Amino acid sequence: MEPIKVFIVEDESIVREGIRDMIPWEQYGFVFSGEAPDGEVALPMVRRIRPDILITDIKMPFMDGLSLSRLVNRELPDTRIIILSGYDDFEYAQQAIELHVDQYLLKPISRANMIKALEQTRSRIQEEREQKEYLQVFTREAREYEAYSRRVFFEKLVSGALSVKEIYEQAEQLEIDLDAECYNIVLFSIHMPGNVTGYSEELSRAEETLLQAFIRMPDLLLFRSSLLSHAVLIKGTAEEVRTLTDQCVEAIGQHCGSRDLSVDWHVAVGTPVTRLSGLHQCYAAVSHALAFRHLIPRQHVLTVDLLRQNRASGESYSAVDAGKLDPSIITGFVEKGLLEELDDFVTEFFGDLGSAVDSMMFRHYLILSTRINALAAIRELGLDRETLLRRLPQAEIDLSGESLKLYFRDVLYTAISLRDEETRKQSGSIVSSAVQYIDQHYTDENISLNHVARAINVSTNYLSAIFSQSMGQSFVEYLTMKRMTRAKQFLRQSNKRSGEIAAEVGYKDPRYFSFVFKKTQGCTPREYRAGESDHERNRETDR
Repeated sequence: MEPIKVFIVEDESIVREGIRDMIPWEQYGFVFSGEAPDGEVALPMVRRIRPDILITDIKMPFMDGLSLSRLVNRELPDTRIIILSGYDDFEYAQQAIELHVDQYLLKPISRANMIKALEQTRSRIQEEREQKEYLQVFTREAREYEAYSRRVFFEKLVSGALSVKEIYEQAEQLEIDLDAECYNIVLFSIHMPGNVTGYSEELSRAEETLLQAFIRMPDLLLFRSSLLSHAVLIKGTAEEVRTLTDQCVEAIGQHCGSRDLSVDWHVAVGTPVTRLSGLHQCYAAVSHALAFRHLIPRQHVLTVDLLRQNRASGESYSAVDAGKLDPSIITGFVEKGLLEELDDFVTEFFGDLGSAVDSMMFRHYLILSTRINALAAIRELGLDRETLLRRLPQAEIDLSGESLKLYFRDVLYTAISLRDEETRKQSGSIVSSAVQYIDQHYTDENISLNHVARAINVSTNYLSAIFSQSMGQSFVEYLTMKRMTRAKQFLRQSNKRSGEIAAEVGYKDPRYFSFVFKKTQGCTPREYRAGESDHERNRETDR
């Protein structure tokens, strides 16, 4: 613990020097850091030194102790104040109480009383410092939970499930500042070619560099929108949003388009809106734009305005030649597309074919090509081709119109569903390994998300994403719940002391254990052992 700095302000030099010289400061863990004859002289010195304890006389010329205390309280709220007074006056004492002064001592002051007052004040300072340190540690540990909570909030925000009032309330709880006159959404997807799980060290490296870039841009709020895609919510004035949108797209292109990386990446840019309630439509439009990455895979940046202009001009989005359909469009969608993008993809795919579907020969080719390329994509992903063959719908040779479109959709749906099943199996296996490792090692005080990821040989970012997606809670929430559950068993079923229980469940600092217990359970370990938890008090009240 850092030594406690003490500063004295007293107009009577004999009293000031007497206090200064009668206390063996270092022996009691203090540092005498300065003195002054009145508040006016003291204030600039106090601002510079920033003492932990200010001892000040209440009645002084130029600036009295109460005036000095008011200024110090406002500018240096962590500095504790001890008032000295030769006046046994209730009004002074009352003002001192209103200023949250720690001690009010009447002159003459003995060495024993001064040491007692100093030690009591130091105890409060140390307790506050500990609480701040514990809160900082707890906050760092809770970042995983915050990331999961932010994702859930974003999903509700862009789905239109929240009223404007609910948006602001939930944003305030998550400490997300959404006040702005204009908003926009940018979606980006990065993945490894032909990787069914989406996991690789290279992908993790790309994500990490992007996350670091966005941390330095506070007006860009980053959310994970799916396992392999992220969303950036941009806010500011209309002009700022335009500039920030360009900067966001440029940052993604610079990081993902690096020659050092071989990831596939695409960015979709929305159209700015002036209301939070308009983000639902903004997100729907930008999601539709991102789905075009499967039709024009070489186009990395997709904008809602560009697609709208192309549609109005009648130009082809995908450059699909009806006479020679590119097989990579279907295989690419099976490998990387999402089920929620399927309807947009099918609609635009058939829209681009135009009058080609009037040809029976082309329809036969499309039916065969869809089936063959879906099977080819599944084989390329290393999945069971026979399973897909058994599940694929049977096609009649004379399919046309909506029937042809429905068949096309069903084939893609079946192939992507099979791919996602395998992904879930692999993700489930990874999460199961993580949970098993946590259950076996939760008492290790050094366990962390990074530690678990290394132990089961996956990237930290990937484990964080699939763990929260699969478990419905973050890694930190699960670990803390595991520890608290065991701690409550010890508290009710054993005579172990709180410090022993802390060590048993993975906390080397028993005071931090008590802090976390109260933060998560609503009562101290002692209160819980005595049956005084909030839950039990409520149950008693209900009776």
